[in-house]
Amino acid sequence: MKKGSFYILVLILAFQSCCFQKNMNKNINFSGNPIFEGWYADPEGVIFDKKYWIFPTYSDKYEKQVFLDAFSSKDLINWTKHHRIIDTSEVKWLKYAMWAPAIIKKDKKYYLFFAGNDILNNNQIGGIGVGVADKPEGPYKDLLGKPLIDKIVNGAQPIDQFVFKDKDGTYYMYYGGWGHCNVVKLKDDFTGIVPFDDGELYKEVTPENYVEGPFMFIKDGKYYFMWSEGGWGGPDYCVAYAIADSPFGPFRRIDKILKQDASVATGAGHHSVIHEPKSDKYYIVYHRRPLSETHANNRATCIEEMTFDKDGYINPVTITFKGVKENILKK
Repeated sequence: MKKGSFYILVLILAFQSCCFQKNMNKNINFSGNPIFEGWYADPEGVIFDKKYWIFPTYSDKYEKQVFLDAFSSKDLINWTKHHRIIDTSEVKWLKYAMWAPAIIKKDKKYYLFFAGNDILNNNQIGGIGVGVADKPEGPYKDLLGKPLIDKIVNGAQPIDQFVFKDKDGTYYMYYGGWGHCNVVKLKDDFTGIVPFDDGELYKEVTPENYVEGPFMFIKDGKYYFMWSEGGWGGPDYCVAYAIADSPFGPFRRIDKILKQDASVATGAGHHSVIHEPKSDKYYIVYHRRPLSETHANNRATCIEEMTFDKDGYINPVTITFKGVKENILKK
């Protein structure tokens, strides 16, 4: 064989090997982690209109954190970016630090809750706002023209809200930073809060070691309450949980179920949970910091499957580069 022909043969074989590997990866159909490019944190995952949706924080300095993007997928593998679904040009009272979105659908409208301005006392303007749109990807309009909650109550900074629909159709919102968590009862149109049966407007439900990032879901009639522990900018950020018989607790800490792996990534926390009912699979969507990054804002959105033992307790989640298998939402 001539020398030139030999090199051509080597190139052909290398190309075939590369194509074979790509086809193998395609057939495996795992999401990979992170699931989409860019610095995104605090992801809110949900299923709307036969699509998976993720609404994250754009992770940057507060003065640049002035908009929200969204991502959608039919299979957990391929994600479409929806840029700038809301920003500070629409929310006039919000100047910076738009983050930690939460979303819910009601009466064919989509309501996007967000924290803004990072208020540190009750004399500052900011808190938790609400946007409304006709489609998940927006554009969202400011529902109130002011924050829904703009005061520090029970020591809870008004951030990191999660909106939860109970079995009886009541809407509650859990929120709070600085190691305190409150729950409030929302008006049906999300324009304000209403008193509980005992007349209180705010109930503190803070569990042991709570820092921020509350999340709630119901499984087998039980209320699973989850939250983040540790400092968001450090390596030991993590997620813990409790199980209760009531949306008001008491929430007794059971264990930590999501944390860093020094061989994969650090700072794994501020999560949400997606339940795909047809396959009965649960997915935990969270952010983490790649090992190559040290800046607090260099966070990426990832996903893992979340499982339970025979008694209903959440099994510890292993963070991976592989992610989750394809799970197509069919019409």
